[in-house]
Amino acid sequence: MSKAYQLYYWPTIQGRGEFVRLALEEAGVPYADVARGKRGMDEMMGSLGGDLEDSPSFAPPVLRAGELLIGQTANILLYLGAHHGLAPRAEAGRLWAHQLQLTIADIVNEAHDSHHPISTNLYYEDQKKEAKARAKDFTATRIPKYLDYFEGVVQRNPGRGWHAVGSRLSYVDLSLFQLIEGLRYAFPKTMARLEPAYPGLLKVHAMVAARPRIAAYLKSKRRIAFNEDGIFRRYPELER
Repeated sequence: MSKAYQLYYWPTIQGRGEFVRLALEEAGVPYADVARGKRGMDEMMGSLGGDLEDSPSFAPPVLRAGELLIGQTANILLYLGAHHGLAPRAEAGRLWAHQLQLTIADIVNEAHDSHHPISTNLYYEDQKKEAKARAKDFTATRIPKYLDYFEGVVQRNPGRGWHAVGSRLSYVDLSLFQLIEGLRYAFPKTMARLEPAYPGLLKVHAMVAARPRIAAYLKSKRRIAFNEDGIFRRYPELER
């Protein structure tokens, strides 16, 4: 890249943009987290459409890469993986990584819906009763179902339990790390109970956390703390 990437995402939450941030940090490429700068929110909203009628994005994150404006987390990671050694070289491997990322997107959406089961246009406080029912099902059945699947992916991978895809780090590993971090924040009791059954995922998580660039990022001010405005939210009453 002759110029820095421009990432357009909400400036005060990790959210879906964090999966992109982790890939950019691991790749060690320059990027601007645009909305965190002066007048950045105006620029971010402009990235969604404006005069870009041929390829408007429905919502952030959006990544500008030269003349390209790429929307959707999994789509952005598909691009970054191919350009920065964070995905398999063969087409079959790239498609497999993309499939796994789309499955991660599914559980991320379900995590969001555990606290906003009726509408994103309503406050959490307006749907607490429904959120309790949704969170009960999510923690009891959906989290284990997804983690069972991803654990099987890791265990069957020829990478010997350290990677989800192939024998080297991919953006899928980075995203699994973020998924576990988010679930630990939102549902600490559930994860403490479930995690011993997933040694492969824990190895992937530990491997990613120890990567020098990721470790430095996690300690930096660039890493926004989890909070109750993002996708992964900690409401103790949802985990009784």
